[in-house]
Amino acid sequence: MDFWLIGNKAVLLFYAIAAIYFQGDSATSWDLFAYILYVCLNVAIPIFKKSRPKRALAIASAAFVVLLAYRLDPLYFLLLPVNLYELTLLVPDKSRASLAPAALALLPMFALPRSLLPLYLTAALLSYLLHASLRRHSDKLKRLEDERENLRADLERLTRSLSENREFIRQSEYTFKLEERNRLSQRIHDEIGHSMAGALIQMEAARRLLDANRDKAGELLGNAIAISKEGLERIRLTLKDMKPRSEELGLHRLRLFADELSAKHAVAATVTYSGDVDVITPIQWKIIQENATEAVTNSLKYGGATAIEIEVSVLNRFIKAVVADNGKGAEKVVKGLGIVGMEERAASAGGTVIVDGTRGFSVTTLLPYRRDDAPAPPGE
Repeated sequence: MDFWLIGNKAVLLFYAIAAIYFQGDSATSWDLFAYILYVCLNVAIPIFKKSRPKRALAIASAAFVVLLAYRLDPLYFLLLPVNLYELTLLVPDKSRASLAPAALALLPMFALPRSLLPLYLTAALLSYLLHASLRRHSDKLKRLEDERENLRADLERLTRSLSENREFIRQSEYTFKLEERNRLSQRIHDEIGHSMAGALIQMEAARRLLDANRDKAGELLGNAIAISKEGLERIRLTLKDMKPRSEELGLHRLRLFADELSAKHAVAATVTYSGDVDVITPIQWKIIQENATEAVTNSLKYGGATAIEIEVSVLNRFIKAVVADNGKGAEKVVKGLGIVGMEERAASAGGTVIVDGTRGFSVTTLLPYRRDDAPAPPGE
């Protein structure tokens, strides 16, 4: 904005100097001093950052233009509109009106010679158009600056909120672990502790009666053994209830893997499943997880994919796990160490791996299984 204002002043100043020169008037040392002083005043305006010295210099420049016009030549009045417009740019927004600069620039018309009026009006109009565009640009920049500050404040608030949420999640996870440990401890105490204490009392009584009454001691010992067996069964049931099912662990790990993939990379990862996933054993889930990790790594490194889908389907005789992307793929797939490793893992469970690069890149892992109600093969 300062560059355009200085350029406008320079054009008008050069025009005034040239017009005076072609009129036949020779420039004196006072004329040169006036030119240099006017240039210094207007070049100094954008140097200052605060508005008060800027306004003071703009007022001084306008007053100096009036002095030049009265003392040297009325042509210097052509410089007055741009100085008045610049002064209106430096006043606060509340006192800035759209037509006020134009009205202010028309005031000197009453002191101008008639021959200079058309030229003055032309210079005032052109300067006003430049002033209006600069003012609109300045207002837009200020609005963008305010929006940027608001966005920065929102970003800081969201960052702080995210940090607080992470801390809350961490504390919640820790609290959940403590509550789970407390629940498990209380359950073991309630269901198993009393049984073990009763068995210990009866075994101690049997030891004392072993010499005096062997039959009674044997009866107490049998009760203690029965109570101990019942306690061990309760321990087994408690641990079984606590241990998550293999399909829950397998699906949770795949979903967690997909969420981490979407968070760390610009990839939309999804996990879907169909069929009775209860039949998938932990070993098979491990193979599916490792093959999916290897396939996704290849998609990110070589395929340039933006979307990856992991699908687990339980068919009649096979478990099918497919990792497919929308990358560039390859007509001929060269088996590297990653694909060979996937094939070896699947082969260890009697399965196979199918790699396809025609439409994106997909890796299909097929693992056999046998239903409980299926007839056993001959010879078993």
